[in-house]
Amino acid sequence: MRNHPIPPVTEPLQYRAIGIVRGQYIPNDLQQITRGRLVDLNGIEIEAVLLGRVLPLMRRHIDQDKPHLWVVYPRYRKIDHLHLQITGIWEPSTLAQVQIGDGDLDEIADIAGAPCDVLPEGDNYFSIRGELIYTKPETEELVVKIRQRSRSNGRRALPFKLNLKGRIPPEQLRHFVSLDVRRNGNQLYLEDYKVIGTMPTRGGKSKGEKRSIVRKIAQKKSYE
Repeated sequence: MRNHPIPPVTEPLQYRAIGIVRGQYIPNDLQQITRGRLVDLNGIEIEAVLLGRVLPLMRRHIDQDKPHLWVVYPRYRKIDHLHLQITGIWEPSTLAQVQIGDGDLDEIADIAGAPCDVLPEGDNYFSIRGELIYTKPETEELVVKIRQRSRSNGRRALPFKLNLKGRIPPEQLRHFVSLDVRRNGNQLYLEDYKVIGTMPTRGGKSKGEKRSIVRKIAQKKSYE
């Protein structure tokens, strides 16, 4: 059983965008609860949708009148308009009461062995991993491209972009980065980052390696 809602990284260039937000989920329509909003402890509302796997848990085990710590995927409909896809809940005190053998809840209940409902990173933490495609340090603007795995039906999922606030030097453009991010209101702010490496090209070599090869060929021709 995992003791953390964000799984460990298994590949160096593993894309992801996942986080945790504490708040109360309020559906827009009680007859159709999959669309609504998360209201955090400060009263800030964030547009949200429930992914299908969470519905059985919501209907049978969760007090919908109380705040919970939700596992979410961040998206942006607009630059400053955060949108959350709710994929699970991190609340071992509640999940410990869920029957592990329930086929619909096996994966969600997998975190039931954790000792408490508090995480070391604190609330509103996000782990973002992807390609840095835009950075403007003077205005603290960042854009990271996230590639998604192909869907179960074989259809290729389109990549998406996340607009973040923070500073990363321009020389790290087109590099794969791992970011520690914190939500504040409807915006995500960079707390720390690590450069994993240059992005590979279609031929398998990184862009830096490709430029080096081109430079060597040009130098060789100049001596011929």
